[in-house]
Amino acid sequence: MNAVERDRIGAAFGSARDYDRNARVQHDVARDLGARIAALDLPENPRILEIGCGTGFLTQALIDAGIGGEWLVTDIAPAMIERCKARVGEGPGRRFALMDGEYGLPDTGKYDLVCSSLAMQWFDDQGMGLARMLRTLRPGGHCLFATLGAGTFAQWRAAHEAHGLEAGTRRFAPVAELAAMHIDARVGDLVIQNRVEDHADALTFLRSLRAIGAGTPQPAHSPLGPAEMRQVMARFEQQGAAVTYEVVIGHYRRSAA
Repeated sequence: MNAVERDRIGAAFGSARDYDRNARVQHDVARDLGARIAALDLPENPRILEIGCGTGFLTQALIDAGIGGEWLVTDIAPAMIERCKARVGEGPGRRFALMDGEYGLPDTGKYDLVCSSLAMQWFDDQGMGLARMLRTLRPGGHCLFATLGAGTFAQWRAAHEAHGLEAGTRRFAPVAELAAMHIDARVGDLVIQNRVEDHADALTFLRSLRAIGAGTPQPAHSPLGPAEMRQVMARFEQQGAAVTYEVVIGHYRRSAA
């Protein structure tokens, strides 16, 4: 992904003013990830780096869990950082910064926790991104993330394929590819959750994608004509107008050696 494409994605999320109202799955995933982080053996005052904070779902979940320490909360979109600040507030030990979570990580090895909820699926290479995340950890530090797998929006793609067409929604990495990342540092197996979101109709689904900033199409995708889109929307509604988010949760740890 080139810089222009990253800017398009960042701008889409930054302009998603109705994100909180439409991001039901994202909220639930962040709370789940926050509960997993709260169960870790973190130091009393951990150093924490959050990648892709969005409007603050995970940040708030960690605060609610009573996790203190020294935080650096980051996102690629300035507007999202401001919304996260507005949600959780600034305070001692809590800093916010504009940062590309894939290419802009500090190579410090000082964090006790690096975490990210539903941001890594936008990386060019999640394996390389995870390697950089692990390098920012101190020995024994934890990295927990939630990302999306290839089964996400399968129903919408199936409605296109039924008419010999290709959906413009982003294609995410297969679970097998994610499972092959840095096995030596992984704690246990990846956790796979299929979270189904119901919609009244196809138009409601498409509007929800735009509302959460996830409507940026695949690079070089050609939009469908009106007649083709009507066919796809009708097929999608016949299938129930529901979509699945294939959520993949990973827990990794930097060797203490």
